[in-house]
Amino acid sequence: SFFPCPLPSPPPCQILSAMAKHRGAFAAHAVAAAALTLFHLAHLALPSCSIGRAAFVTGEGTSVRSATSAIGFGQRSSWNACPRRWTRLERRAETSEGSPGRVVILGAGLQGAALAYYLTRRGVKPLIIERDKVAAAASGKGGGFLARDWGDSITRKLHTVSFRLHEELSGTLHIKSYRKLPVLSVVPGKRNERTRDICPWLDGDVADTHVMDEDGGAQVAPHELCTKLMDAALAAGAELRIGTAEGVETEPDGNIEQVTGVIVDGKTVPADKVCVCLGPWAALAQDWFGMPVPMTGVKSTSIVFKSSEPVEPFALFCGEDPRYGTHLEVYPRSTGEIYLCGIGGSEYVDGSRLRKGELLPSEVEADPARVEAATACFSEMSKSLGGTPDVVQACMRPCPPDALPIMGKVGHIRGAYISAGHNCWGILWAPVSGLAMSELIIDGAASCVDLRHFSPGRFARSGSAAAGGRGRRMGAVPVGEQW
Repeated sequence: SFFPCPLPSPPPCQILSAMAKHRGAFAAHAVAAAALTLFHLAHLALPSCSIGRAAFVTGEGTSVRSATSAIGFGQRSSWNACPRRWTRLERRAETSEGSPGRVVILGAGLQGAALAYYLTRRGVKPLIIERDKVAAAASGKGGGFLARDWGDSITRKLHTVSFRLHEELSGTLHIKSYRKLPVLSVVPGKRNERTRDICPWLDGDVADTHVMDEDGGAQVAPHELCTKLMDAALAAGAELRIGTAEGVETEPDGNIEQVTGVIVDGKTVPADKVCVCLGPWAALAQDWFGMPVPMTGVKSTSIVFKSSEPVEPFALFCGEDPRYGTHLEVYPRSTGEIYLCGIGGSEYVDGSRLRKGELLPSEVEADPARVEAATACFSEMSKSLGGTPDVVQACMRPCPPDALPIMGKVGHIRGAYISAGHNCWGILWAPVSGLAMSELIIDGAASCVDLRHFSPGRFARSGSAAAGGRGRRMGAVPVGEQW
């Protein structure tokens, strides 16, 4: 503040030469000259800043992208508040030599946990922002069915690569619930002379069963997977912070915007890169990033029975039972739990409602009518395991209109990414999605799988794809409940 602004200064080489020539007599002057040079360099980087005047010009060149307006922002009176371009220079220095800088992940479900895990394996220590708790939504309440060979021409590698990664993670993270199991197709109805008995606990009325996948199925309890991925990431230096993400802060950088922070509970958290992993609530990114992020939340009920005895592992995909309006999927777990979904009566929550903050994870409740229908249907099929369910719950799956996940860079904002919308395959695809997004964030491109079909910008280019065909499929064949 001693010097007027603008301030002329000799070239740094002349100052260094004078310091060397007269280092004994002019040591004090040399120190002052060095300080002057540093100030001069800072001044060159900060042409908009008026040093030594009555006030700073604050927030120049900064934009706040938020679903709400002016959340917790006011005049900034510190040095860092003035020089937004200084902040950018510091960021470029921090992110040089391959470092991604400060990475913030929004959401501590399976997509966020897997991304955090694979980032830490490369030495990057992200900050994870979660409004509730780890695995609070579908990542803690899903079925956990894994299928190696059920992908189509676009999703095949998501299936095969992630199936292999699940097996690797089960050993690395000691995931007890992981196991392989055959998959059966079940025809509901009355038992008859043609009924084939393959599964011993299907001891009630079923019209028929047959094997649909003998060695390409597996399962994992998603809550265990999610928490162990997060625990491993935290042990490696990641940070988990409970708070509500309310927007993203950016600033101009040439002809593109650059992420500078995330608004959490009304305060800005510095960030160089941010990845939105919020499941159906990734619809909020439409307002934050100023681009279409079409998302439907599919709200479905599930129930869990518990057995005191081990249950032989068979995953069941049951045909539609018109008596109950069900299309049951049944997954017995190594813990003795028998998980049922495909109960029917799913509710579709439009993205506009999600962006308004409706139906948060704690507000997604089971439909009692569907619980009753599923209980009656399963109890007819399995006399030994049916009865009264021990757990009644509901969750909401994220589904884009083309039933493909949204994974990749946000093209018009440097440092912005989305990984969400994985529909009914979110648990299976979590490891490959986390690995691919970590490669994209660190290396600039994913190498384990091609992400081009999943680009966040595809809806801006061609509009929302036609809805339909969003249920689970075995290749091109619909399997289980369709939405």
